[in-house]
Amino acid sequence: MATTQKTLHQYGLLFNGAWRETDDTFSVVHKHTGEEIARIGKASRQDVQDAINDAQATFKTNKLTPIQRYDILMRAAELFQARKEELALIIVQEVGKVLKDARGEIDRGIQTLIASAEEAKRIAGIGVPLSQPGFDGKMAFTVRVPVGVIGAITPFNYPFNLTLHKVGPAIAAGNTVVLKPAEMTPIIACKIADIFLEAGLPAGYLNVVNGFGQETGQYLLEDERIAMYTFTGSPGVGRHIKSVTGIRKVTLELGNNSPNIVHVDAPDVEKAAELCVTRGVGNNGQACISVQRVYVHRDIYDKFIEAAVNVAKALKVGDPEDPATDVGPMISEKEAKRVESWIEEAVQQGANIAFGGKRNGAIFEPTILSSVQPEMKVMCQEIFAPVINVVPYQDIEEAFAWANDTCFGLQVGFFTSNLQLAMRATQELEFGGVIINDVSTTRADVMPYGGVKDSGIGREGPRFAIQEMTDERIIVINL
Repeated sequence: MATTQKTLHQYGLLFNGAWRETDDTFSVVHKHTGEEIARIGKASRQDVQDAINDAQATFKTNKLTPIQRYDILMRAAELFQARKEELALIIVQEVGKVLKDARGEIDRGIQTLIASAEEAKRIAGIGVPLSQPGFDGKMAFTVRVPVGVIGAITPFNYPFNLTLHKVGPAIAAGNTVVLKPAEMTPIIACKIADIFLEAGLPAGYLNVVNGFGQETGQYLLEDERIAMYTFTGSPGVGRHIKSVTGIRKVTLELGNNSPNIVHVDAPDVEKAAELCVTRGVGNNGQACISVQRVYVHRDIYDKFIEAAVNVAKALKVGDPEDPATDVGPMISEKEAKRVESWIEEAVQQGANIAFGGKRNGAIFEPTILSSVQPEMKVMCQEIFAPVINVVPYQDIEEAFAWANDTCFGLQVGFFTSNLQLAMRATQELEFGGVIINDVSTTRADVMPYGGVKDSGIGREGPRFAIQEMTDERIIVINL
């Protein structure tokens, strides 16, 4: 078993390649033990303005070539790989993520950075035929140019990989970044910044302002020198960002209450049940594409429930630093208590606990609910916890309708052996991603990732994020 690192991390704010101390600080605690593990400097309005000044000046005066960007990102990837265990343990401590999941997140983040580096060499426009009267002797093409200063606001649940999903493509595209990490998990973001500097990223390309969303985040939103915002978090905050930023570019990766459909002709019901449970409780259920709603055909419903409960029973719950642990603490005891209250309310309304349902401090054990109704919070809202709801259906039409009956639309999983039905699902299921014969949590970091409806706007994935983080400029030449 890994041992708890006793070092107290101390970080301030990163401007112009150097860390600046602040008088005002806040504490970060180990999510399992509750001990303080860091003191972090909190940015004032002036600090945020200084960070943006630095980012803007750097963008205007210190351009990096595509090959320079590629080299820096690849060197950073090598350094992250060399320090994988150190970084994974930080994630375990400040997030509560179990060690195996933390190691997996580091691996994914490295691949995100490598993909960003590769895309730095592929940014290109298109030729535009001017085939209309009056344009003889003229040619046209587009180029893609960086937007400028990007404000990146990152969440607590994947503080390494999702930070790199913003910073990597931004740098690859030639932008500068002001990063505001989640206040619950800022240590890993500060480590990321240190490693980028060590990899040769010039001062000013990545500035870090720590603090709370309603203060530091708001200061960031109100500065019109930021050309684009990229945010991952709750729909409520996403709406606020959209309302404050006006016509400036935004990419919003928001919530979901991910549906998954297991049809009567699913290739392997037991495997589908295993995936639904393990991917529903992975990362302690705190992922916007975690399995939450599972619609199972009546003919295989009992078989699915039995298999799902057996999988849940085999999971180890407890200390996240133990390599064998599958489910650890949520981000806070407050959040675990919220989940507990939602489940108690659902049970009072007629839901049945097929497995789990118990809380121990910030740990909420894997839970499977049945006899749930669409209007219950555990179904219609994003629970963001290791809780799965299983609902029987008779006809595929009602399964599709129930899956779509939500304000969210990020990703959906659908298990079937029928090719025609699978193709129909791609047209009728109203989500940014339709995953066939796997669960909603399926995400390769190079693929376009994003939702519709209240799940957000824009797309992540290095190639697609770079499209968002650059402007297309038309060039017309009179020959």
